[in-house]
Amino acid sequence: MMKDENQKSNAPLAERMKPKKIDDFVGQEEILSEGKLLYRIIKADRINSLIFHGPPGTGKTSLARIIANSTKSEFETLNAVTSGVKDLREVFKVAENNLGIHNRKTILFIDEIHRFNKSQQDALLPYVEKGTVTLIGATTENPYYEVNNALISRSMIFKLEPLTEENIIEIINKALKNDPYIESTNVKIDAQVIEYLASIANGDARRALNTLELAVLSNDSYKGSISIKREDIDNCVQRRNIRYDKTGNEHYDTISAFIKSMRGSDPDATLHYLARMIYAGEDPKFIARRILIQASEDVGNADPMALTVANSAFEAVTKVGMPEARIILAQAAVYVATAPKSNASYMGINDALRDLESMNIGEIPYHIKDMTSSSIERKKNTQFSKKQEYKYPHGYKNNYVKQQYLPDNLLGKKYYNSSNNGYENKINNYLNKIRDNSDE
Repeated sequence: MMKDENQKSNAPLAERMKPKKIDDFVGQEEILSEGKLLYRIIKADRINSLIFHGPPGTGKTSLARIIANSTKSEFETLNAVTSGVKDLREVFKVAENNLGIHNRKTILFIDEIHRFNKSQQDALLPYVEKGTVTLIGATTENPYYEVNNALISRSMIFKLEPLTEENIIEIINKALKNDPYIESTNVKIDAQVIEYLASIANGDARRALNTLELAVLSNDSYKGSISIKREDIDNCVQRRNIRYDKTGNEHYDTISAFIKSMRGSDPDATLHYLARMIYAGEDPKFIARRILIQASEDVGNADPMALTVANSAFEAVTKVGMPEARIILAQAAVYVATAPKSNASYMGINDALRDLESMNIGEIPYHIKDMTSSSIERKKNTQFSKKQEYKYPHGYKNNYVKQQYLPDNLLGKKYYNSSNNGYENKINNYLNKIRDNSDE
């Protein structure tokens, strides 16, 4: 008992403030307010296999603890980072005894379940299927990508969203009022400072509480009370927390937002998402590659210089490196964002490839086949006629002459449907001019 009390008193504030009952939980109203499915399941102690996923500090392990405190089942916990198949087998043995001898179910909570490899997840499956254990998994990753499909199909999936600033303010105020240590130091902190702390936590309650605790512990102004100012908070946070993981959801969400902002001609949003990636330590060459692709996919011939700028930026980023590469990336990204847009080339090649897969495209017209010396025998073809001779465009007015280039099966097919934006308007005018004034 003394050991437990000592461990509790020495635990971080975020750990000490974890809710013990469902009614103490703050946030996640969409899934946990009274009457919602998860609330009903926990209250009724009718726990099926569950997987909680969401960013850090949103309450996944807190929900597991609430279930542990409220269930009549045995409760076992493992962390996928430090546990393996051997640990699973020990839990399964205990669970079989609980069920066979005492007729008691066992709930197994696995934190960071996405860290289990395929064989470890496969080892879970038969015991979940038989009901030997009820699984509760917690993960910061998208479980549909990281967790065995068979486990997914046997589990209820609940997504936890980042906490709102109002949620975090409520949690901070609870800590100031209810934590014995914080209360004993008589902390004085203005509402504006609490709001600032909530804003920089970026939806992560754990970060907010740990920052508050560090500000209290490192404060030397104690004379019957501790006064926490905004600068104290700043001094206890090395970097503002942003949710970003280089291989998980935030990585893909941020790069998606970056791409769509460039495509949508919003330079301000483009720079914002670029800053997010740079701040989080994203590989600058990865960012440069995305700008390079966008220059061709979404700008195309509406501004052919976009591809040149993006390619130059990629080469410059490779040569320069960070932190200066951020300037080059910003210039290229803003150029692409503010350039006139056309996806005509992108859509055209996709249509052409689709036709190759789905229809009989026919033969290359005879007159544009290779007629070099290596294929001189073709010229002896008895079916070859003057009408099939290749017309050299430079021998005609405007360096253009009407002749067939597409196979017979694709005559009339239009792949390049250019826009009237930017340079493509000049392309349209040029093509219309030479076609209207061509020699037959």
